[in-house]
Amino acid sequence: MQTSHTVFGSMDRYSKGGVEVIDDSAKDYAFSNVFEVASKSQPYEKVAVGKNLKYVLEAVRAEGVSPWFAASHDESVLVMDGDILIQYIRPNVPAVPPNKEGSRLSAAPAGERMGWVRAHRGHMALLPAGAAYQFQALERPGVLLMQTIQGDQTVERWADICQTA
Repeated sequence: MQTSHTVFGSMDRYSKGGVEVIDDSAKDYAFSNVFEVASKSQPYEKVAVGKNLKYVLEAVRAEGVSPWFAASHDESVLVMDGDILIQYIRPNVPAVPPNKEGSRLSAAPAGERMGWVRAHRGHMALLPAGAAYQFQALERPGVLLMQTIQGDQTVERWADICQTA
């Protein structure tokens, strides 16, 4: 019986892997590594690493304290690496214009503090519709994988991050 050993990567240590193409072209497949993407990104830049219609998975480098964000729909965040504090505020007035999916806010909105979540590698947190949220990487940079709807802050770098051969 063959045994396997799972190694979970980090931003400091990962193997890229790849897609083995048998009778097709690699350009027909998307393959990226969230740790590699985050290691080459600016803090809190939201880089699409998966897309299905309007829905995206975004790799985010968590470093220091983020700006405040809000979305008109529920989002979720999975901590892939690091120790992250997420703070929440329920704004007194909607923080996201009706014609937008999500927004980077210029400052913390006026409103009621809803609480916070401290999440480590493997923990997932909900980012509720309408709530403002802010991330803080504790101790060292981390990696977040966000599930959301593509918005103004989504960066697409498919040519840079996907396998082509």
